Amino acid sequence: MLSDRERQLIDEEVGHHEQKRGAVSEALMILQESRGWVSPDAIRDVADALGMTVEEVDGIATFYDLVFRSPVGKHVIMVCDSVSCWVMGEEKISDHLKRTLGVELGETTADGMFTLLPVGCLGACDKGPAILVDGEIHEEVTPERADQIIAQCRKESDAHTAHR
Repeated sequence: MLSDRERQLIDEEVGHHEQKRGAVSEALMILQESRGWVSPDAIRDVADALGMTVEEVDGIATFYDLVFRSPVGKHVIMVCDSVSCWVMGEEKISDHLKRTLGVELGETTADGMFTLLPVGCLGACDKGPAILVDGEIHEEVTPERADQIIAQCRKESDAHTAHR
């Protein structure tokens, strides 16, 4: 069931579209932001809110790489594996991240801190290899830069925990 806040945000998005169903991708992202991922319950909630079938919403949710269909870590690292990034050394970055985090692509670290995912394209083809971390694109990533990004994520998490 949608929270009052989720309903309000979805209704605002619906207002920007000619038909309610036009807000489906935004509604999915609203629920993901609120709940951390898009569960089967979230799919049903979006379908009910927009007058769509569960199958229609599920098809859209499954299509988009940025819609997380299972729980993810506190920080999501998406590695672009497009041809452009591959040519620029994506495999070296993927292998480094897998070793550093101790996970394979599609997995979350045991502490729940990081999820490592592949993504088809980040639109940074001229500045690869590229990764997307918590919604921020990082271009021309080297193993050293990847380590800095991971360290910054840990530092931010530690600071957030200390302020609780």
